[in-house]
Amino acid sequence: MLEVPTGPATIRPLRDAGYTVGLLAAAILSGYGLLAPERLGLVMDSERPVRIVGSISPGVTEPSAPGRPGVSVARPELAPSVPRQTEPGRRLQTVRLTPDRRPEAARPIPDVRPAPQPAKPERPRGTWSGAVAGKVLDQDGQALAGASVVAGGVETRVGDDGTFSVTPPSDATLIVKRPGYAKVSIEPTPLKGPLELVMRPHVIKAAYLTYFGFGDRGIRGRVLDLVERTELNAVVIDVKGDRGWIIYPTRVEQALAIGAQGPATLRDFDGMMADLKARGVYTIARIVTFKDNILATARPELAVADTRTGKPWVDREGLAWVDPFREEVWNYNIALAREAIERGFDEVQFDYVRFPTDGKLQAAKYVKPVSKATRLPTIAAFLERARKELGARGGYVAADLFGYTAFNENDTDIGQRIEELAPHLDYICPMVYPSGSHVGIPGFRNPVQNSYAVVRESVRLIRQRAAHTPARVRPWLQDFRDYAFDRRIFGVSEIRDQIRGADEGGSSGWMLWNPRNDYTGGALRAKIPLAAR
Repeated sequence: MLEVPTGPATIRPLRDAGYTVGLLAAAILSGYGLLAPERLGLVMDSERPVRIVGSISPGVTEPSAPGRPGVSVARPELAPSVPRQTEPGRRLQTVRLTPDRRPEAARPIPDVRPAPQPAKPERPRGTWSGAVAGKVLDQDGQALAGASVVAGGVETRVGDDGTFSVTPPSDATLIVKRPGYAKVSIEPTPLKGPLELVMRPHVIKAAYLTYFGFGDRGIRGRVLDLVERTELNAVVIDVKGDRGWIIYPTRVEQALAIGAQGPATLRDFDGMMADLKARGVYTIARIVTFKDNILATARPELAVADTRTGKPWVDREGLAWVDPFREEVWNYNIALAREAIERGFDEVQFDYVRFPTDGKLQAAKYVKPVSKATRLPTIAAFLERARKELGARGGYVAADLFGYTAFNENDTDIGQRIEELAPHLDYICPMVYPSGSHVGIPGFRNPVQNSYAVVRESVRLIRQRAAHTPARVRPWLQDFRDYAFDRRIFGVSEIRDQIRGADEGGSSGWMLWNPRNDYTGGALRAKIPLAAR
């Protein structure tokens, strides 16, 4: 016989089931309260700043702190290539030189591979939910004035108190940069509150690689070995060298039209750059600006003219210059600089960004009268335009200046004066070679006997004269034999004296110059292992 319990025994299972359902409901509601409070109408404190600390190591992602959104940070990479807006509603137009009108058969046919497009992230990207606000701080927690935020091809300077507010495109990478600090790169992510961005100092110590030197496996390997073993952490590479040749397969139509694709074009340049990035090397693209034998020869109407012959004027090396007054020349060099940033360079350094100093100067003819009143505004205007273009793409801009500009109050007769150029630069790079000071500097008649003082005083004075700007001073140091005084070899002691002078003068690093790419490794300190830092 089937027995069916009656009375209290029948009610108990129902009561136990009710308890179970109640516990499940409480757990579900608690989960919503923690993960999606807005669905329950709860108000949470969402204004706590999200603190992001930058790093100078490439490709590093800082783990998210508990309770904070995951944010990728501290990648010294470049902003994606996007059209930038110069003014509301006004799109920047690409400027081209007049097309090559030579017969088709006479035109160069370069073997050019298209540059690969940046790889897409493997993981899904987030999106910004609207305006992004925050504050930029230094490593001591103090407001970092002079920094800027780049988003979607637009650069915004932070306030004097370090604050900023931008509305980036929903999928744009946010880049925060300031001369002397490592860039911080933040991938799109929903944020409920403001950001606190802590930037780390980044002191650049570089060696120069010539147009041919970078392509030579032995020379390149020798320099990169120094980067691995010593305090060096950067390289300066000729993108457009003294003759006007370009080192990699360029996509700039103007360059192809005039035959600027050089004889040592590196087909695997992108692979070489990837290797540098993997090593954590900061990369600087040197672009020789107004000394350009290729452009001047192919387009003589853009060249400095020789009144004696009507042909392009040449300097003592027999190389032609283009006219700094010609804005078409500006556009050409800025187009090459944009391409260098797109190729992965962290910085563009303009060299020969001046009027010529040697050769038969009285025979040089320009489209405008040459004087201090015309030279200085011309060089400053070129750098201003370049800084706007490249800064909005996440790159830094530097210019090589004569060492004497530290002491001269005029434009040194070449269009270079610290006060006017500094506002348009991230890095001021004076060539403070003691051998270059042919008549000495105040207080030191023989500079090669006083390398430390020459560098220290030059850096100190330039910093003082550029103090109204965020620009940093990073000098070129001499690592080659003296040619002006006693022909001494610049060895360990002379180079160390210069480095000490740069440091004590307040520089933000330094760069070594040797035209043979043969550097004095004994003068450089050994690299400190990461574990010991």
